[in-house]
Amino acid sequence: MNKQEFLEKLKGGLSGLPQEDIDERLAFYGEMIDDKVEDGLTEEEAINGIGSVEDAVNEIISDIPLAALVKKRVRPKRKLRAWETALIILGSPVWAPLLISALAVFFSLYVSLWAIIVSFWSVAGSCALCSVASLVPAAVLIGQQNALAAIAVIGAALIIAGLSIFMFFGSKAATKGVLRLTEKSVTGIKRTLFRRENANEKVD
Repeated sequence: MNKQEFLEKLKGGLSGLPQEDIDERLAFYGEMIDDKVEDGLTEEEAINGIGSVEDAVNEIISDIPLAALVKKRVRPKRKLRAWETALIILGSPVWAPLLISALAVFFSLYVSLWAIIVSFWSVAGSCALCSVASLVPAAVLIGQQNALAAIAVIGAALIIAGLSIFMFFGSKAATKGVLRLTEKSVTGIKRTLFRRENANEKVD
């Protein structure tokens, strides 16, 4: 595949975007290919280094703000007729509460998920503080020559410290998992909107 073929396929894959965005992306990838060719590669080698057209399209979609895709998706391509506007207004008592309810459910689930993560971090922090604070009574007991009780307190402090370390790594892994889930969810929504926009463009 040469440069022209790559850019043509990329242009087709981006047909759901505004023309200025398409031109900007095509210019970017065209320059990237030219730079690699100047470094001594052939166009085919340069394109192989970039990856497939699908990879490029996915990367571009992931960089596009979700708000921009939503705005373009909901913006009518033509001026609504009077009866269409009236139908939307008359139907609002039905679709508006359903939309608000759906958004509220998703938002509540997402907030609840982060609340669990915050709870994990709180437990990890509390365990760490307790393990450090336990050293104070242990020192007092040692000063009172109550070695057995001091050993018991230090042992408990070590157990709590171990638990805090376990909770720290567990909380860290859970946080990364939620962030990855968020990223994948946003990317999935973007791809869905983009695919629908592409389908509409082809139908039109």
